[in-house]
Amino acid sequence: MTVSLPIGKKTLIMGIINVTPDSFYGRSRSGGVEEAAEKALRFEDHGADIIDVGGESTRPGSTAVSVDEEIRRVMPVIEEVKKRTHCFISVDTYKAPVARCAADIVHMVNDISGLKSETSADLARIVAEKDMYIVLMHMRGTPQSMQDFARYTDVYSQVSEELDESIYNAAAAGIAKERIIIDPGIGFAKKAGHNLSLLKHIPELRSKGYPVLVGLSRKSFLKPYSGDDPEARLVSTVAANAISIFQGADIIRVHDVQEARETARLVDDIKNA
Repeated sequence: MTVSLPIGKKTLIMGIINVTPDSFYGRSRSGGVEEAAEKALRFEDHGADIIDVGGESTRPGSTAVSVDEEIRRVMPVIEEVKKRTHCFISVDTYKAPVARCAADIVHMVNDISGLKSETSADLARIVAEKDMYIVLMHMRGTPQSMQDFARYTDVYSQVSEELDESIYNAAAAGIAKERIIIDPGIGFAKKAGHNLSLLKHIPELRSKGYPVLVGLSRKSFLKPYSGDDPEARLVSTVAANAISIFQGADIIRVHDVQEARETARLVDDIKNA
């Protein structure tokens, strides 16, 4: 049976579970299935709507992992999260074989490549066949090379046009419009000023007619406000998330679910007052 997200009824909270040893924020790393499942339960208790499970770090300069290793990391976790929670489950991958393994369990593929990787044609077919949601994120290059491509004459216009290409590819593969979510890719092939500009232009992104996901939690563009240590960036994360929601973001992807839910409730109430 097809499951639908209540997009538009409230801001949705996506909690991050990284089954990786090298994600940029140490507390987001889960060392095994039990630890990850316990974290998912806490996220659900704190108000998460979506649990996003990833098996490969995509921070700038990160090391890619093999398909087999990524599957080995994520499959036991999503299976356990499915057993223990009622949350909507997302797999954070751009690799078709990983998506295919997870397709009977997850409801969403969170694709950082925006359907522009080597296996994107197969990935899109899997999403269409299973009637899953897909998050189309903007990125240039790969996590290993992306910061070399952080050059824009007009960051919003160029990111918008490149997201349009991703949307076209998704539609051409048969993915239903109501299953497409777009993400400006904060921190991916972006310098600090680019990220700020994209957050300012969320209303224009939203006017495309697709839900917008924003993932900015504890990222390095917040350094000028909170310092070099991701551990110290909670306040600036909360502030930036609040602005993103007020600007029109439908989903925020976060490490700190309880704080995000409180933030979203307040901003939603202000918007609806």
